[in-house]
Amino acid sequence: MVSPAMQQKGQVQSPHRVRLLLNPDVLAPIGVGLLMLVAWELAVRLTHTPPYLLPGPILILTTLFQEWPTLLPSWFITMKIAFTALFAATTSGLLVAILFAQSKWIERSFFPYAVLLQTTPIVAIAPLIIIWMGSNTFAALVICAWIVAFFPIVSNTVLGLNSTDPSLVNLFKLNNASRWQTLRYLRLPSSLPYFLAGLRISGGLALIGAVVAEFVAGTGGAQSGLAYQILMAGYNLQIPRMFAALLLITCSGIAVFALLTALSNYLLKNWHASAVRQEN
Repeated sequence: MVSPAMQQKGQVQSPHRVRLLLNPDVLAPIGVGLLMLVAWELAVRLTHTPPYLLPGPILILTTLFQEWPTLLPSWFITMKIAFTALFAATTSGLLVAILFAQSKWIERSFFPYAVLLQTTPIVAIAPLIIIWMGSNTFAALVICAWIVAFFPIVSNTVLGLNSTDPSLVNLFKLNNASRWQTLRYLRLPSSLPYFLAGLRISGGLALIGAVVAEFVAGTGGAQSGLAYQILMAGYNLQIPRMFAALLLITCSGIAVFALLTALSNYLLKNWHASAVRQEN
């Protein structure tokens, strides 16, 4: 027997699930993507483009499944580098941003050097880092990816810490709150949306930095990442295999962004305007 309460609950949940499935934010990009893939496949077939110039989506997916035993270990290596660098960038970036926010003198003195890390081409300094690290190639690749992912965390978090409402800061001072109490209960929560925005940016940059560093290092063997697989496929004119590796990197970047966006919405959903659902 189904109680009236359970029936009412099912009637409430069912339309909600239907709305999620018919959400334009979900359907629109999926529809555009499918149309582009169909147009790509038709263009390749109608123009008889050879696979070594441009493979079609079906051939790329077929190659991905065929080469999965080889690409999967390389994918693990690349993602390990990217997530290690992202964790290091998040931790160090947050600590440095808090340090900068304690004194305008400290921020003015050291912030230009954070900008210097951002503006220095990683391709130019990666060989030097690899030489300095010697045989520890993994650490060198992590450092390269960390350099790329570090600045957005620092920049956005410093902006958030400095954007705290002055009236609330004065209120804390009137109540004799210490610097640590003001930081913990006011400035850090206020800067959370800015920090999470920087984290979403750094997630993709960490993956890009890892791939670029692998290209420069040119590591092979059991510890090779997806960049090495792309290089070898290009040298051997195995273009479908190269596109399969690129597809893995692209899907990984989308998954990282989606994961960090879900984390941001979860942390902000009850109080910040960027994550609170607005009813039409």
